Amino acid sequence: MRLARFWRHVVMTPARARRAFPPATLHAIQREIAAQERRHGGQVSFIVEAELHTAALWRDVSARERARQLFALHGVWNTEHNNGVLVYVLLAERRVEIVADRGIQRLVAEADWRRILQVMDPLLRQGRYEEAAIAGVRGVSDLLAAHFPPLVNGTNELSDRPLVL
Repeated sequence: MRLARFWRHVVMTPARARRAFPPATLHAIQREIAAQERRHGGQVSFIVEAELHTAALWRDVSARERARQLFALHGVWNTEHNNGVLVYVLLAERRVEIVADRGIQRLVAEADWRRILQVMDPLLRQGRYEEAAIAGVRGVSDLLAAHFPPLVNGTNELSDRPLVL
C-alpha cells in the first residue's frame, strides 16, 4: 500500500463527499439521467464513493476494480438488453471509471469511453462536480443513443438516483 494513497483516502470523509455532492447536485444528476434516458434504450447509473476502506487499500484495489464490484453489486449488468452503464467517481483519488455491460461494450470503442473521461477529469480536479457528472451522463447517453434507440414501452430498470457511498 502506498502511503500517499492511504492518506488521500483517510482525509476524504463521507461528510466531504456530501459537501461535494449535496442534495441539489444529486437531484440535478437524477434529472439529467431521467432526461437522457428518454433519448435511448440504455440504463445509466451514477455512484460516488468518498474513499476506499483500509482493507481495500491494503489489497491495492484500484478505482477500476471497485467500479466493477459496484457494477455487479448494484445489478447494472442485469438489464434486459445488457446495456447498463455505470459512471463511478472515487473522490479520494478524483478518479472516474465507466463500466459498461457487454451489450454496449462490444459496440463502443475504448477511445469513445476515454473521451468522456477526458471531459470529466479536469472538471473534477477543479471541484466542478455537478458539471463533471452531467457531462459524463450526457457523454454516455450520446453513445447509448447511437446504438440503442428509445424503446416504445421501455421500463426504467435502474434507479436514476445517484448514490453517494
